[in-house]
Amino acid sequence: MKKIFYMAMVLLFIVLAGCSNDKDDTNTSKEATKNKSSETTELTISAAVSLTDALEEMQTSFEKEHNVKMKFNLGSSGTLAQQIEQGAPADIFISANEEWMDKLAAKKLIKTDSRKDVTENRIVLITSKDNPAKVSDIKALSNKNVSQIAIGNPESVPAGKYTEQVLNHLKKWDGLKDKFIMAKDVRQVLTYTETGNADVGFVYASDAKVSDKVKVLDTADAAWHEPIIYPGAIVADTKQAKTAQTFMDYITSKEGQEILQKYGFGK
Repeated sequence: MKKIFYMAMVLLFIVLAGCSNDKDDTNTSKEATKNKSSETTELTISAAVSLTDALEEMQTSFEKEHNVKMKFNLGSSGTLAQQIEQGAPADIFISANEEWMDKLAAKKLIKTDSRKDVTENRIVLITSKDNPAKVSDIKALSNKNVSQIAIGNPESVPAGKYTEQVLNHLKKWDGLKDKFIMAKDVRQVLTYTETGNADVGFVYASDAKVSDKVKVLDTADAAWHEPIIYPGAIVADTKQAKTAQTFMDYITSKEGQEILQKYGFGK
């Protein structure tokens, strides 16, 4: 009788121990799943530097809502496209013109089905608030009071290429070449003009809007240059395709577009 009782107690102990282990395994599994779901995804966006302020505002709400850590690589579209060609890490590319996006598409470096037009812009002529050049519009740039004109390098900066198209349309490009200060991107043009290192500069309307140190003298007629379209697309070798698509949907949504308009983007 004692032997039977003893064997029953041992069996009960084994059963209870097994249940306990199963419970522990279940808890461990749940905790692992919870930790995995709470891991923060990192999203790298290579974007035209003119988008800086709008992207920074989007960052706060998007990161919080989607548990994402966003990293921005901002610069001239040409430089960024070349970096992607050379294998620099990026999940999304947003260009300030279609040409650089087309070049990446031709080399199959973007997911072409993800490509969307994100926004548009305008080219404006600016000067510092005290307007040392004493000119009023683009057609007056031949004025002797204008000695230095800041523009983005047309080879890599879309704003510079649009500027070249504007001045060629007005038959002024060749006559003004000696006055040009070439900048690496449109924000450097803005800085040159803000500080008086250039009498005037050509930037996007969105760049002029975020500076209280410059004023707009003139806006280039849209017929003087190619349409200023900002296409965006997911980079082909991204490992965050789902999150990247979520951001592309966000930036082209009503909320994203309202933020872009706030910073001077649009027609």
